[in-house]
This record gives sequence, structure tokens and C-alpha cells, in this order.
Amino acid sequence: MGAISYTSFVENFLGNAPRWYKNTILGFLIANPILLFAIGPFATGWVLVVEFIFTLAMALRCYPLQPGGLLALEATVIGMTSTDTIRAEVFSNFPVILLLMFMVAGIYFMKELLLFVFTKIVLGIRSKVLLSLLFCSVSAFLSAFLDALTVTAVIISVTVGFYTVYHKVASGKQFADDHEHGHDDSIGELHREDLDQFRAFLRSLLMHGAVGTALGGVCTTVGEPQNLLIAGKLGWDFLEFFQRMAIVTLPVLVIGLGTCVALEIAKAFGYGAQLPPPVRDILNQFDTEEATKRNDRDKARLVIQAIAAIMLIIGLAMHWAEVGLIGLMVIVIQTALNGIIEEHQLGRAFEEALPFTALLVVFFCIVAVIHDQHLFSPVIDYVLSLEQSAQPGMFYIANGVLSAISDNVFVATVYINEVKAAFDEGQISRDHFDKLAIAINTGTNIPSVATPNGQAAFLFLLTSSIAPLVRLSYGRMVVMALPYTVIMGLTGWFGVNYFL
Repeated sequence: MGAISYTSFVENFLGNAPRWYKNTILGFLIANPILLFAIGPFATGWVLVVEFIFTLAMALRCYPLQPGGLLALEATVIGMTSTDTIRAEVFSNFPVILLLMFMVAGIYFMKELLLFVFTKIVLGIRSKVLLSLLFCSVSAFLSAFLDALTVTAVIISVTVGFYTVYHKVASGKQFADDHEHGHDDSIGELHREDLDQFRAFLRSLLMHGAVGTALGGVCTTVGEPQNLLIAGKLGWDFLEFFQRMAIVTLPVLVIGLGTCVALEIAKAFGYGAQLPPPVRDILNQFDTEEATKRNDRDKARLVIQAIAAIMLIIGLAMHWAEVGLIGLMVIVIQTALNGIIEEHQLGRAFEEALPFTALLVVFFCIVAVIHDQHLFSPVIDYVLSLEQSAQPGMFYIANGVLSAISDNVFVATVYINEVKAAFDEGQISRDHFDKLAIAINTGTNIPSVATPNGQAAFLFLLTSSIAPLVRLSYGRMVVMALPYTVIMGLTGWFGVNYFL
């Protein structure tokens, strides 16, 4: 009877996830309290971090919110963190939550404009090398003035649009079912080779764009959340922050863009796939048909979306308000002026981001465990015990490694606070404080592209609706990011170690 009861439970647990995965998660939940008693909270904290990373790696098998959420709940119940610490982590990252709630939805209402513009770009530029370089460089430029998550949302919206167009034509069916389930069984074998190549083409553009957000995000105070925090600790304004970081960030930017070109030419690590001719024909046909059908009302919608896009860029560049609130403004303007007034029409815009918003809160719970159990403290203490001349390079390496497995915002926050405390106590000079701040900023932003854990934009991409459709798994992201990680990481370390 017990075996039947367990079997029934496992069948319901985590829905359609593979049985081995369900048993693994149950094993984690049973083992953690035992490990806490046997090896203590510090070692168990690192085990929990590894377990959570495993749930992220299996995102295509089961959305990480449920298994990761169970781990976070258990960690709180057994006392590895507290609800007060979780609340503090969530509140300190509330601007990111606002951004996800409203900015991604605002981008949703621009999808017609984005698809129109990027269709012209993709069809107009036949060189894949030039197209990839454009995606990477434009993402870098925008991320220097906007937010990486906003730019990633734009890239995702564009690729979803392309995939939707091809899928509808190739299968003769609506995209809704596949968008929900991530399946493409409706596409026959005659289209399979084109579909696989098209997926590879979109995957490469997505990854070039995602890496571009990191290349640009490290350069300015508004590129990443921790940049503003670091600038505030040192009293640097926008221009001074850019100038201070430029000795490391600009060479990394140039090398990163060069890596993009080299990967496309070499066709290595999953890059180099071309847009299949049949798909190009379909997109051309779609573009022609859309232009033929476009009436005055459709043109007016595009104009409104363009005006909203300009207001968005100006608002973010001028810092009118929190990024998420600017996104809410964009939603109101676009929906009001384009006649979108029914609740169910608005609701669709929030479907993409809210599951990830919930996942991000779960992620903050794991970060709270890292904070309460001081998992990074030994690393910080060791680096500060080294000779001052060796500290910037070691801070860069330590930040890079920890940011690749944890949240780069959290890692940067912990490190800059510790270094600021050392400066306030007179342990280090102002000049050395400046050098360590540069090492912390570049270390948390550049090597963190190694895995989706390090940057919210990468995690957002992994858990977005486009990832299963183009078969962009955790492992594939790590492999495709590897050459960027190694080349950009070494360039950044060389700059920190020899030019600071």
C-alpha cells in the first residue's frame, strides 16, 4: 500500500517532469535537514546553492520556480535563513522586480514595431557576421544607457516574432500551442532541417545579444544595478565612473566584439548558422503581405509605438523615475492611444515576465542563505590578507568565480561593503580603494557571463518562452558562453592586474 501511495504521490509531484528528476528533488529535500545536522550550516549552505543551480540547469525539464521554491522554503523552515533577511533582499532588489513587472510588459506592446524594424534588418543584411556584430554592438550600446533586462526583453520579443512567423507558415497551425508547451511536432520532416538550422540561427543571435548586454552594462553607472551602488560608495558620477572603468571595460568591449566576429567566421561553439533560404523566403513573403495589408490604423499603431519607444529611451537616459515606473508609463501610453482597453488584452502582456519575477524572488531566498551563512566570507578574508599589489587581480578572480554561480549584484554588494569598511577603518588608502572598486565592478560583470546564474538577463533568457522553442538549454548556454567567458575574462583580468 505504501509503494502505491508513493507512486501516486510522485506522479502528481512536479507534474510531467521526468521521474528521475522528481526523485532527485525529493532526495534533496530529505537530505538537507540531515546534512545540516551532520556537517553544519556552512557546508549545507553550499550544498543548497549547488542544488538550486541544478534546478536552473534542468529548466527545460521543469520550470525552476517549483523545485527551487521548495528548496528555498525548506531552507527557511530549517533555519538557514530568516524571513527578515529574505524581505531585506527582496526590498533591496525591488527596482528589478518593478522592471520585470512593467518594463517587459511595455516591450510586449511594442512587438509590432520591433518585428517591423528587425525584419527589415535581418532581411536587409545577408552577412551573418555583420548581423551578429550588429546585434552584439547594439545590445552593448543600449545596455550602457538602459537596463540589460530591458534590452534582453527586446531581443526575446524579436526572436519570438520571427519564430512565430515561420512556425505558422511551416506548420499551417497556430503558434499558441507550441508557445505554451515548447513542442514543434506539427512541423513535418520536410521542414525539419530548415527548422533546426533556423533554431541555431536564432540561438546565436540571442547569445550574441545577451553577451552584448554584459559588454555595455559594465561600462556605466546605469548598466547594472551594482554599478550604481559602487559609484555611490565612491562618490563617482556617470562620467567619472565611465572614465575610471574605461581602462578595463573598453579593451574588453573591443575584444568581445572581435570574439563575436571570430565565432561566426569559425562556426564554433554553436555559432555560424545561416538563415535558411526557405525561411528567408517566408519572412520576405510575410513582410510583403504585412506591408500590403497595413492600413492607416495599423500605421498609426506603429507611430504610437515609435513615440513610446523614444519616450522610453529618453526617460531611461534622463532617469525620470525607476525603470519599472517608466515601463508602466509606456504601457499606459501605448494601450490608451492604441485602443487596448480590455483586461484580458492587458493580461497577456504580463504572462512572460511574472513567472520569472516569482523565480527571482526565490533566487533572493537562496541569496539570503548565502548572506546569513556567510558563504563568501572566507574568500573575502583571504583576499584582504594578501599583499595590496595582488589584491585587485585576486578580487577580480574571486568576484568572477562567485558571480558565475551566484547573483553578481549580491556578490558586488558584499564585496564593496567589506572594502568600504576596510577603507573607513584606515586599512587601505583611497587610491587602493578605487582600484579594488574597479576590480569588483569588472569582476562581477564580465566573467559572470559564464552561466545563467550570474546575470539576471541571462537567467531571464533561459527561462523565457523562446528558450525551449529554439532548444536553448542551460548546458547549451554555458557552452556558447564559454569562449566569451575565457577571452573577455582574461582580457579583464589582464587590465585589472597590469594597468591598475
